[in-house]
Amino acid sequence: MNRRKSLIVAMLCVANGAMAQSVEDGLKDLYYGKYETAKQTLEKVIAAKPTEDKAYYYLGIAQLGMHDDAGAAATFTKGLQAVPTSSLLQVGMGRLDLKKGDAAAAKQKFDAASTATEGRDGDVARAIADASSEIKGGDRGYALSVMEKLLNNEGRKKKQIYNPIAADYIELGDAYRYLGGENGGKAITSYDKALELDQNNAEAVMKQGLVNYNAKLLQDAVNDWTKATNMDPNYAPAYFELYQFYITPTKAQLSLENAAKYLEKYMAAVGDGAGKTENEYNLAAISFYRKDYDAAINKAKGVLPQTTPANKGKFVRLLTDAYLQKGDTTTGRQVIEEYVKTVGDSKLEANDYKLLSAIYQQHVTDSAQEAVNDSLAGLYMEKYALADTAKDAEKYRTVAENFKSMHDFKRSAEWYGRLVNDFTDEQNTGKVQDMFFKGTMEIYARQYDAADSTWGAFAAKYPNNEALGIYWRGRANMAKDPEAKDGAAVPYFQKFFEIKGDEKMKPAQLMFPYQYMMIYYYNKDDQANMKIWMDKVTAIDPSNATVKAIQENMDNKNKAAAAKPAQGNKK
Repeated sequence: MNRRKSLIVAMLCVANGAMAQSVEDGLKDLYYGKYETAKQTLEKVIAAKPTEDKAYYYLGIAQLGMHDDAGAAATFTKGLQAVPTSSLLQVGMGRLDLKKGDAAAAKQKFDAASTATEGRDGDVARAIADASSEIKGGDRGYALSVMEKLLNNEGRKKKQIYNPIAADYIELGDAYRYLGGENGGKAITSYDKALELDQNNAEAVMKQGLVNYNAKLLQDAVNDWTKATNMDPNYAPAYFELYQFYITPTKAQLSLENAAKYLEKYMAAVGDGAGKTENEYNLAAISFYRKDYDAAINKAKGVLPQTTPANKGKFVRLLTDAYLQKGDTTTGRQVIEEYVKTVGDSKLEANDYKLLSAIYQQHVTDSAQEAVNDSLAGLYMEKYALADTAKDAEKYRTVAENFKSMHDFKRSAEWYGRLVNDFTDEQNTGKVQDMFFKGTMEIYARQYDAADSTWGAFAAKYPNNEALGIYWRGRANMAKDPEAKDGAAVPYFQKFFEIKGDEKMKPAQLMFPYQYMMIYYYNKDDQANMKIWMDKVTAIDPSNATVKAIQENMDNKNKAAAAKPAQGNKK
């Protein structure tokens, strides 16, 4: 081969290499969660074809996946300069508006893009629906209408027929899923339609798992995510969902061992495609989950100075928590307080508030500082629960339990009350326990009238637990009448025994009504009834101090009564 021919072949190889990098390759990288790889791929596409608007749009999406909002904004802007009429890039700019909290500006751009494409461009429709569904402040109903319009071929001529792809039905399913409630079944059906078009689509199965998770069908969710990984062992997002599942701090989910295992699987699947920063964070997280806190601290400290502002928060949270777990509250507090000063309170996330609350709940010897810390702990715990517009029963319960552990019974009762009142029975399947704790916390907080009302409602709402409700209603009224003079608790305790509630109670619990009834009849000087209840008390506690005190008082009274006539006779 002569030199000229060799040069032509080399040029062809270079040209073919550039052409080999396509938007579809970038989309495949995004599908697998390889944002860094997608970025590199799409940058090559743009270099080869500077007017390819899809390349600019999906490059921006890859940058957003890497928490580089500024980079995405620059990419969308550059793309619009190259392709001023691009509806897809207009949607990208609208997505950024939504992220900034400007829903009106976003909607204006979305409407313009939809109108320009007559709602029949799959990339544009999916982009609008995706932003409207996933980003806080987005209009989920609008997302659904956009996808329904895209897929509706009714009355259209043959050349106007839109042939859907799996991604369309996945986006439709996402719109239903984010709408929630009764739309969960429709989401599952939409994902099934995606699987009809692409039977190996692991994303559809993974998202069916998200529907099941939202419906509290936890094992079904885990099964779906596991199925997705079996369908496609390279599908990293499913491993990530399993990892997220096991780091959720609830009794049914938390398993640091499993969290570390699936995070490692995620890292193996995504490889270098997630980027150096993401990999460094994940390595530190694995050390944390394995309780090697020193290693986690060293890894996080090594990366923190070089990380971008968008990534800084998660490194700070990991570092703070590692110090907290080691028992070094002072250093952990310094780390997160410095971060708060740097970014400002408005930039904090839910887990920042949760960590701050944990930091301030730590015991200090200075009583004045302890009071300040308790106040801050409570403030941040409430911010944690209210950080997201979507109400989360588990977060509310965490707040209620934390206030209970802090002996702030009034606020604990308030948050248990929110669990009872702010959620439907379907949204909060643990309402019976929450209502129970609401009533008991009200008693501990000396809110006896509120407790009386709570336990009355409890007995009416849960007939199978009527005796429990009546018992505690008696306890609430007993607290209002501690000397048993007014008999406020008598009707409730009488009814409790009439329906044989005592058969379901432990002796220690029965001592409260037994003693109250005994003292009440003692005060009424009704010795016959008093004796009935005194016998019940002594059957449980033969040396009961209250019984002894009553007997001594009665003996003294009888002696005094016997002494009076004798003194009269002497006169």
